[in-house]
Amino acid sequence: MSLRIATFNVENLMTRFDFTGFRNQLRQDRVIKLFEVRSEGVYQQLEQARVIASTDDTRQMTALAIADADADILCLQEIDNMEALQAFEYGYLFRMVGNGYRQKYLVEGNDSRGIDVAVLMREETRDGQKIELVEIKSHAMSTYREFGLFNDELAQNAHIDDKIFKRDCLEVDLRIGGVPMTLYVVHFKSMGGPREGVDGRRYTMPIRRAEARAVRRIIEDRFGAGNTDGKRFVICGDMNDYQERVDVIGRRRTGYSFKHEDESESALDELSRDGFAENVVRRRDPLDRWTLYHARGPEEQWLCQLDYIWLSPALARTNAGRLPEIIRNGQPFRTVFPPGQAVERYPRTGWDRPKASDHCPVVMELDLK
Repeated sequence: MSLRIATFNVENLMTRFDFTGFRNQLRQDRVIKLFEVRSEGVYQQLEQARVIASTDDTRQMTALAIADADADILCLQEIDNMEALQAFEYGYLFRMVGNGYRQKYLVEGNDSRGIDVAVLMREETRDGQKIELVEIKSHAMSTYREFGLFNDELAQNAHIDDKIFKRDCLEVDLRIGGVPMTLYVVHFKSMGGPREGVDGRRYTMPIRRAEARAVRRIIEDRFGAGNTDGKRFVICGDMNDYQERVDVIGRRRTGYSFKHEDESESALDELSRDGFAENVVRRRDPLDRWTLYHARGPEEQWLCQLDYIWLSPALARTNAGRLPEIIRNGQPFRTVFPPGQAVERYPRTGWDRPKASDHCPVVMELDLK
């Protein structure tokens, strides 16, 4: 009995316009910055027109990426609300896939912008096994104090009664053809820019490390510490951190070379430590594990994995010979691909935008036995 599961950060599936760029240049669109806009009312009209003009192509590409993933269960990040998800599923995804996702679940989390995680499921797998929701639970309200996770490194930018998850950890109990499986959907704290002389990744890593520890704690509390090895669980989502990266060296005119580097530390070490779970993307070639291209000029560009499917040891053993897929056709043309990885982009993909997302869907076909 097989099941296809995917995770994808669809990048701001919003239902409202952001007009803050009129007063905050950091949030102003690059096109509007080219023009002198003196009236906030005129700015709002321009912003509405710009977003509407660009959104249709973007959403079609997002839907195409999801269609190519062809998952029975789809874990999404950066969903505004259920209304946005339903409009996207009916207006775009249903037309691309031809077989919609009848089961949709979203619980409002903690992000100040309102972006949440969501789960879409078909009613049955491709081989006719029923997909049933047993229970869904949000951990958005869990605090550092409650979990006993507060420490000195967190004290620099957090409070003991702060919520652990900057969005949520959604715990979803399922039965697939009668076989139990538990899914954990997350979207960890973003890295952000440099602060206080420290790069954004290092500065925010204590928060993501606490989130990873909390996910592990939730699973161990559920199944019993030391008793998780034989259980069926999957952790999916955008974790905004990486244990390795591929440095991209060079420029368009002169060509590129690629260098794989292991990171000395990562918040995700909490999940890989002592074999608690397996990041199945690491089964792929080291230069072919990336889900995001990062670039701030030719001196700072790399490929890294931010999007994950972690399998419990039991599921990893059952699926030992299987490789996950990474759908990169929705990447913009500016993304630098290592040799042999080039794909045919979706129609109307731009140099930087439109694009399906900065992220790539990650898909795994699992044998549940």
